[in-house]
Amino acid sequence: MRALVQTAFGSPGQLALRQVADPVPGPGDLLVRVHAAGLNAADRMTLRGEPFGIRAVAGGLRRPRAGFVVGRALAGRVEAVGDGVRDHRVGDDVLAVTTAAVGELARVPARLAAAKPAGLTCTEAAALPLAGTTALQSIRDAIGARAGRRVLITGASGGIGTFAVQLAAARGAIVTASCAGRNAGLVRALGAGGVVDYERREPLAAPGEGYDAILDLAGNYTLAELRRALRPGGVLVLSVGTGGRWLGPARRILTGKLTRGGPVRTLLARPDRADLAEVAEMAAAGELRPVIDRVYSFAEAAAALHHLDRGRVAGKIVIAMTGEPG
Repeated sequence: MRALVQTAFGSPGQLALRQVADPVPGPGDLLVRVHAAGLNAADRMTLRGEPFGIRAVAGGLRRPRAGFVVGRALAGRVEAVGDGVRDHRVGDDVLAVTTAAVGELARVPARLAAAKPAGLTCTEAAALPLAGTTALQSIRDAIGARAGRRVLITGASGGIGTFAVQLAAARGAIVTASCAGRNAGLVRALGAGGVVDYERREPLAAPGEGYDAILDLAGNYTLAELRRALRPGGVLVLSVGTGGRWLGPARRILTGKLTRGGPVRTLLARPDRADLAEVAEMAAAGELRPVIDRVYSFAEAAAALHHLDRGRVAGKIVIAMTGEPG
């Protein structure tokens, strides 16, 4: 089969469509014909090899393992099932968190796949698995079910951020979104009541005000700036991609624990089929909208990751395979 293969860490010039062996489903696995793959911040970090620990995902500290296929999220149709699979059958349409998603076929652990609602296109469904579930888990951890909490989301116009704004607003939070000014209209339409333009370095909070929780997805502010914007006892949640080249958020979390203030947590994606099914059903019901920045063809897969690597992405980038049924 053809797949998008990464041969080294660094720039998107290390990517190419190549022939690789077809994946073989083992016990508990699905073999899925990929109709669309969603790109995520994790793909950019793996491409760069930063923070350093993420290189383990690619199978090598100096270079990715031979034939390493990029991508973590997909939507497609089940072509075969491994021993022990009971919840999926050949012909089912699914969305899933997996590895090696940007290829014609993918091996998917059945426990990380959920049924694709008929009301979603494959392009929409592929935007959900990693970013949508990460946003759901982060909002659940940061604000719980209590309405009226003041929440700041940085990187609010990005892949996770666009979902997080919607999910926080749906839980009754008073949401302030930090993003580039050009995306202010987008995040307001998603449910943000206030917008902070980080490019203009606008204050995060007015004097005497603050937030009950801050979800830092962008890393555009120092830990001290974020601390000052928290109310006493407020919760600060740091994305894994905001902490620098070597340690990721570990350095910032350690610094946070050594200074005064409320709890500092790490935002890590925890693949969970129930969460995946929840965000899929919310999207199918119109309660959660995948924001698609651009859709690329499979032939343009390397260019899609180059777009992600450059930044300035509003929402999600999705790669649609040839013959995607919609």
